[in-house]
Amino acid sequence: MILLAKSLTVLLFVAGTCGAAQAQQTAKLIKFSHVVTVDTPKGKAAQRFKELAEDRSKGRLKVEIYPNSSLYKDKEELEALQLGAVQMLAPSLSKFAPLGVKQFEIFDLPYIFPDDDAFQRVTRGPIGQQLFALLEPRSLKGLAFWSGGFHVFSANRPLRTPADLKGLKMRIPSSKVLEANERALNAIPQVMAFSEVYQALQTGVVDGTENILSSYTSQKYVEVQKNITLTYHTHTGYAVVMNKAFWDGLGPDLQAIVASSIKDATDYELKLVAEENAAALAQIKASGKVEVLALTDAQRADWKKAMWPVHKEMESRVGAALLNEVYKSTGSNPP
Repeated sequence: MILLAKSLTVLLFVAGTCGAAQAQQTAKLIKFSHVVTVDTPKGKAAQRFKELAEDRSKGRLKVEIYPNSSLYKDKEELEALQLGAVQMLAPSLSKFAPLGVKQFEIFDLPYIFPDDDAFQRVTRGPIGQQLFALLEPRSLKGLAFWSGGFHVFSANRPLRTPADLKGLKMRIPSSKVLEANERALNAIPQVMAFSEVYQALQTGVVDGTENILSSYTSQKYVEVQKNITLTYHTHTGYAVVMNKAFWDGLGPDLQAIVASSIKDATDYELKLVAEENAAALAQIKASGKVEVLALTDAQRADWKKAMWPVHKEMESRVGAALLNEVYKSTGSNPP
């Protein structure tokens, strides 16, 4: 009897071990690549998604995070996703235009979002779902919109008025709208991968850039830029996307786990963005290395007036109907 009990115990142990091993072998692997550091809101939110998805799936999902362009750079990652070399990305919204979805460049229009709440009304409502539907024929499944915050301008000379950008070579990510923004200020747009910006600023290949405040600390731009102007002219957003075939292959149960994990990671990311951009601004000011110019309402109105014509210029590119829908949602008005 004792021998039988011991044998049964051994069998149960072996069965349990084999079951765990089999579950591990059949786990769906999600490679999640992004281009920023692990200590940014996007980097931390990606890690939060990993923890939630793996926990809620009880090991049926395994998530590997590849930060800071360690796997693919800006220009490579979307093609890698479409080919299934990675399963998830969180690229900036302007990256989708080269795929033929130019409507995503509406997010780059200057002063279209008066605040973060306006950005979230657009991305978490019907407009956001409408935009995600455009990605599916490109083998992409949109999961969520993440925020980066508002852009500021920087250079090695004071940028007090729009005229102060005249003739400066300004780095931007690839976006026809961002190019038009720079030309409206008589600056010279220079398209460049995110991973190359610090060296380009350091060596003078470009004179300045625009980005969210947390990038100036996480990417150490404050070491190579002397002046920042808080124009808050364009809002950075990201789309968390998954390879469509991989999504379809998950089945309803794992799809629900991915969706709930992304929702909670999104709430976390949006909270972090506000906190970390505020902390970055305080850190920049405290460093004493950079002159930070805050604009009055009248000064900001001058910047808006100088850049607003880009809306009309890009109307046919992003779509007049979509543009009007966003205006209604955000309450944006011409200067």
